[in-house]
Amino acid sequence: MPTIVVDVMPKAELLDPQGKAVAGALDRLGVAEFSSVRIGKRFELTVDGEVDEAVLAKAREIADDVLSNAVIEDVVGIEVVE
Repeated sequence: MPTIVVDVMPKAELLDPQGKAVAGALDRLGVAEFSSVRIGKRFELTVDGEVDEAVLAKAREIADDVLSNAVIEDVVGIEVVE
């Protein structure tokens, strides 16, 4: 069955306290290759049947209306994986 993956991230202009905490932990562990971390959400929607434009449109609608908070988050990706 195909799966639609929706990725949601905090808006770039907002602070990400979880990401900041992880970045600090990496620094304390001696990992210096990464200067910052941002933490988002990943949703996997399993589809019964074919993924056509109507199903993708519904997934986009759900991503905007239910899976993300438009005030503080952006939907950054919607893709179909088999």
